[in-house]
Amino acid sequence: MFRSNTLRQRIVINADTAERLGTVSDIEIDEVSGRITKIIVRRAGLLSSFFRFRELIIPWEAITAAGSEFILVKSLELSEKYLKNT
Repeated sequence: MFRSNTLRQRIVINADTAERLGTVSDIEIDEVSGRITKIIVRRAGLLSSFFRFRELIIPWEAITAAGSEFILVKSLELSEKYLKNT
């Protein structure tokens, strides 16, 4: 069981490529069950403070492991349906 505030700012890594995807900025919770359904990962770039962040929306099922500092996710087809501009 995870609390939302303990997931924030954890580093998210693609388990297959070891690529750093970003940090958890928010989560989505199912109102009926109270379970986490998605994590929202902020993809910070070199000039992220001057430009808008890009975010990845990762389904909870894609998470393979979660530790105190890192979250590992399965390799995803990171198509436009997972990316959004904020």
